[in-house]
Amino acid sequence: MNKKIDSNEVIYKTEELLEISHNRYKITVQVANRAKRRKYEDIDIIEDPLVKPIIRAILEMVDEIIQPEIICD
Repeated sequence: MNKKIDSNEVIYKTEELLEISHNRYKITVQVANRAKRRKYEDIDIIEDPLVKPIIRAILEMVDEIIQPEIICD
């Protein structure tokens, strides 16, 4: 994710994630927990500081749901 992320893409992906989910509260909590976990796990890894953990979590979760082959390996 070295490229700059377009804010419209983030909005689109967020809406897509909410539409896929059966429970908006549950998915919101899952995204928040993942972002929080990434923030502390990746503290030693220097990544793009412009991409906040919450945005990265949203994009990852949408990709995992839409493209399950990503995590099947």
